[in-house]
Amino acid sequence: MALYYNLPVYKASYGLTQRIFLEVENFSREYKYTTGQEMKNEAMLLIKNIYRANREIEKIPHIQQARESLEMIRLQLRLTQDFGQLDLKKFVQINQLIENVSKQLANWEKFSKTKAIPLILKQEKDFKNARISCCQGATERA
Repeated sequence: MALYYNLPVYKASYGLTQRIFLEVENFSREYKYTTGQEMKNEAMLLIKNIYRANREIEKIPHIQQARESLEMIRLQLRLTQDFGQLDLKKFVQINQLIENVSKQLANWEKFSKTKAIPLILKQEKDFKNARISCCQGATERA
């Protein structure tokens, strides 16, 4: 298991979170403490779920939760741009960060569904077979 803070998806999510925190500070009071705070909370939840996915054997539920948080950030970002809290340039830049994280999460989920679980199951099966053959050899000698 890689350290979560070395994962490219974690680094990209952390950069997105930093950017959200910086931009929310410039929102008007009405949006800073409502939509802005929700965006910050979702960004923190995104990072938390990436950490959890990296830690657990069953990664898919945590990756899916991270993707859901990312979509909520995307929606809230669009609302803040529609209400004049972000100019178009900042909106596009943050959306590019979101898209980068989204692609990485989708690829991680795809990998987890196709490769990771079968590999783990194979390793567990090999371990059990080795244990059984070891124990059988001991009973034959006795």
